[in-house]
Amino acid sequence: MVNTLENGIPLLAAERIEKWYGKIHALRGIDVVIHPGEALALIGDNGAGKSTFAKIVAGVEQKTSGRLLWKGKEVDISSIKQARNLGIETVYQEQALAPQLTVMQNIFLGRTETKFGILGILDNKKMAEAARRVLDELGLAVGVNQEVRFCSGGEQQGVAVARAILFKANLVILDEPTRALSTRGVERILQFIRSMKNEGIAVILISHVFPQIFPITDRFMFMSRGQVIAEKRREETSPEDLSRMIIQKTA
Repeated sequence: MVNTLENGIPLLAAERIEKWYGKIHALRGIDVVIHPGEALALIGDNGAGKSTFAKIVAGVEQKTSGRLLWKGKEVDISSIKQARNLGIETVYQEQALAPQLTVMQNIFLGRTETKFGILGILDNKKMAEAARRVLDELGLAVGVNQEVRFCSGGEQQGVAVARAILFKANLVILDEPTRALSTRGVERILQFIRSMKNEGIAVILISHVFPQIFPITDRFMFMSRGQVIAEKRREETSPEDLSRMIIQKTA
C-alpha cells in the first residue's frame, strides 16, 4: 500500500520554523517539506539544528514560531502522543527499548492488544502473530519471545522500525540510524528504509555519516547554525560533494 496525497500536497510542511533556547537561536526560520514515500536526509555539523527540528516534529520540543502543516492542514504538535496520533514515529539511536522485555513486548509497549476488553486480558497470541508478520516483512530473523538485550544493534533498530510500521506510521524519523553499527547492521538499516519507502512511509534521516545513507536518500538538506543552506537531490550530487560542502561551511 502506497500513501498518496491529492494535488501534490506534502505530507509534512514546516514553514519558517524558529526555535529559541533563552538567548540561543537554534532554528532560524527554516522551511522543510516531505512527501509520502520520500527519504529526506538532514545533514550538517554538530549544532546545525537537525535534531532540534526533528524533536519539534516528534513532539518532544515545541517551536517558538512558524507553522507545521500535516497533509495540508495546520497542526500543533505539543506532545509525543499527538505526533503518534498523526502517524509520526521517531526511532532514536538509543531506541528507547526495554532490554529486559521481549521483542513482542517492546513492539507493543504502551499499545497492548486485549481480548475480552472489560476484563483487560492480554491477547498474547494476537500480538505474537502481528509481531511475527511485520518482522518477517522486514526480513528480521529474531524470535518474538527473545529478550531485546540479546539482539544486536541492527536488530534492535529493526524492532523499533517494526513498531513504527505495525502501527501505520506515515512518517518515521531516524536519528543517527547507522552510528556504531557493523557493515551488516548498516545494510540491514538501509533495507528497513527501503521497506518503509515501498510502503509509502516518508522517512527523515538525521546523520553525520551520510555516505552510508546516500543510496536510499532522495533529497539532502544541508543545515548550518539553524538554517537550511543548500538542498540537493541524490542525482544532483555525490557523497564527496556533500563532504566538501560541510568542510567549506564549517571551516
